[in-house]
Amino acid sequence: MKIKICGLFRSEDIDYVNEARPDYAGFVFAQSRRQVSPEKAARLRSRLDGGIVPAGVFVNAPAADIAALYRDGVISIAQLHGSEDEDYIKRLKDLCAVPVIRTIKVDEQNLLFPVPCSLFTDFLLIDSGAGSGKPFNWNALKTHEITKPWFLAGGINLDNIEKAIALNPYAIDVSSGAETDGLKDREKIIRLTARLVGSS
Repeated sequence: MKIKICGLFRSEDIDYVNEARPDYAGFVFAQSRRQVSPEKAARLRSRLDGGIVPAGVFVNAPAADIAALYRDGVISIAQLHGSEDEDYIKRLKDLCAVPVIRTIKVDEQNLLFPVPCSLFTDFLLIDSGAGSGKPFNWNALKTHEITKPWFLAGGINLDNIEKAIALNPYAIDVSSGAETDGLKDREKIIRLTARLVGSS
């Protein structure tokens, strides 16, 4: 099982993940307190260990912008959190070979929206909403067949990661759960990553 530490925006965040060695590191390009510019992301990416896959998080961004970040080596995978549909993802794939994570959101009644069968999406991410920091009722996952590798996100932390692992996703995606007072916490990143490495 893999782990992604998302929302890196400081040089020390890169130091922490380089030490912990998660599988993925996420840069948020959408509106967020963790948002980074392409220029800042490029600087942070240059410090990132080569064995960690850099992911970009986007909400309805122009496909050409994502393709440029991919071609420049700033990101190696694109995580889409907006209303990007199949046509959008096809246009993006026509521009570049970036793998795509498409987000599927769980509604307020903890009901999982229908999981689409996509020709162009490589991974799914199941979440209660981008940056919400709150877990949904994971029992909702039991009523759906998910045919693509999927990431579990939303409020995962050291207190509930065992339950998240038990759901057997392809990967765990952690952001606020790896923070203290809104900033990435070295010890939490190391402990969370070590737990997933131990589960593989």
